[in-house]
Amino acid sequence: MTTDDELRAIHEQNRRSWNAVTPAHNSHKLDQAGFLRRGGSTLFPDELELLGEVAGRRLLHLQCNCGQDSLSLAALGADVLGVDISDAAIVTAQALSAESGIAARFERADVLDWLDAAAADGRRFDRVFSSYGTIGWLADLPRWARGVAGVLAEGGELTLMEFHPLCWSFDGEGKVVEPYFIEGPIPERGGVNDYVARSEGVLSPSGHAPGVEGFVNPEPAFGFQHTVADIVQALADAGLFIRRLVERPYSNGCLLFPGMEPLPDRRFGMPKGVPAMPLMLGVVATRR
Repeated sequence: MTTDDELRAIHEQNRRSWNAVTPAHNSHKLDQAGFLRRGGSTLFPDELELLGEVAGRRLLHLQCNCGQDSLSLAALGADVLGVDISDAAIVTAQALSAESGIAARFERADVLDWLDAAAADGRRFDRVFSSYGTIGWLADLPRWARGVAGVLAEGGELTLMEFHPLCWSFDGEGKVVEPYFIEGPIPERGGVNDYVARSEGVLSPSGHAPGVEGFVNPEPAFGFQHTVADIVQALADAGLFIRRLVERPYSNGCLLFPGMEPLPDRRFGMPKGVPAMPLMLGVVATRR
């Protein structure tokens, strides 16, 4: 059981790791502000389909990173507030908003603390959104789910689009190499890696540049394995109704392991000849 002090220490170390890697990630992306200003979007069809209509909605984007998806949602008419633990990411998001001319607000905070404070202050949202490599960095998933429920307006919805927790258990040949059930925290001694460089330009829709080469993160990080049951149970215990639960046999944007097959729409599938496996998980949960 992770104590509050241990949780804060883990999240603080993760903040340092994300701060270290953020400049490397963005070094591979050309003219992001211009891309967004000209109507470009970093969103994938999967999350848009689960989110539904966002125009005019108060939308909270948790673990928004550098705000590219936040601004893509704001361009669709959503009133967007992004929250992320990384100082470097929030500074980048604010600059992108100013340079692109797309209005959105960004706040730097540990999302668990932020959600507790926001709920207590009566801040409410029609949509809460989180996607791709987010909840695996959180030490207390039930607290996160309670926090989401606390800031959703009546009838509001959470949309979570994540890498399927099972995908970390097998390799590119479909062989099981790690247990599915792991008690955290899980040390990531190499820290947050430069997955943008590894993804062959797919995560740089504005244009790809070599940028920082051979990045080595000096700051370690800690992850957590939240199973499908963990996720669903945490949301149910928080009083949210699971309206949709989907699995996908491809990965949006991220090359999870070598040899994955490039697919249309900036996706990757299992390598040719390897049976399809669940690589993404989508959840829509409603506050009734």
